[in-house]
Amino acid sequence: MSASPRADMTFRLRSTLTGHEHGIWSLATAMVDGRPVAVTGGQDETVRIWDLSDGRPVGGPLVGHNGLMCNGEVWSVATAVVDGRPVAISGGGSNLIQMWDLATGRPMGEPLDQDIGHMCAVATTEVDGRPVAVTGHADGMLRVWDLAGREQLGEPLAGHTDWVETVATAAVHGRPVAVTGSNDKTVRVWDLTDWIQIGEPLTGHANEVRAAATAVADGRAIAVTGDFDGTVRVWDLATGQPAAEPLEAHSEVCAVTTAVVGSRLIALAGCGNGTVRIWDPVTGRQVGDPFKGHNGMIGGAATAMVDGRPVAVTGSNDKTVRIWDLTGLATPVQVEHRPVTGPATGRRTTPTAP
Repeated sequence: MSASPRADMTFRLRSTLTGHEHGIWSLATAMVDGRPVAVTGGQDETVRIWDLSDGRPVGGPLVGHNGLMCNGEVWSVATAVVDGRPVAISGGGSNLIQMWDLATGRPMGEPLDQDIGHMCAVATTEVDGRPVAVTGHADGMLRVWDLAGREQLGEPLAGHTDWVETVATAAVHGRPVAVTGSNDKTVRVWDLTDWIQIGEPLTGHANEVRAAATAVADGRAIAVTGDFDGTVRVWDLATGQPAAEPLEAHSEVCAVTTAVVGSRLIALAGCGNGTVRIWDPVTGRQVGDPFKGHNGMIGGAATAMVDGRPVAVTGSNDKTVRIWDLTGLATPVQVEHRPVTGPATGRRTTPTAP
């Protein structure tokens, strides 16, 4: 552990990327032509792609949400592979859900839908072998989209009574599920094969649930959720019960993600005060000192491998993307811990590690 917050920041901060003209709301990671990239969406109505190896933007801003309601802010992004091509899905205040080809930087046809209102959150997974996007909306509904066929699957899933602010995906007993958090203070789990809610809502949060991520710990699928009261909770997705004591972030939790560093499973929370806090979600213990460097709320967080080293990537209201080296958090203890395969993100959350 470093001797001071300043030394800790210097040791772990790998690079700072600039280019957004306003704050960053969302962030996801992907591989494009064998290189790790971050995809960010912001208040400046753009989606941007960043090469995580050299810290440079890949092409210019992707513009397709501007000039509409809520100034076209991009509230959420996620990534997937469709027909062998890396793609991003973005949405927000513009009422548009746009797909982008990450290799060319071009939109993939017309938006998926223009009439369903604000998309607050998005995550991706596979259902019956086909890539799908799961989107959460201001009307409290959850919608599922066939990304190859570019169409909505089934009817919207109802249950939440307020905005769905975050979506993550996982597999429970081999079946794909979505985990959602809402301004109604609940977390819900949905079976994406049978199109039903699993069990009762998961309750305990005292404020809006703005962030969610998933992982596998000791063979169990878990969800990590964060709220605007500064509390992080860990849930066993098979039982719907808490899997650890609540974790205190000491500031609003706006983004969460998970990763495996060495053999240690960690959960990272991006906070309203600009810090990144890290826990072992199994023991509930904080790992090291908070990462410091951002000067505003962290709106998105994700993890990736860059040059063989695990990193966290965060985006903030201070208009910057920062890359943090996680290598020093490794532990030699051999246990079965892994993040869920595939991107899982939502508004102000990001995908788990690839």
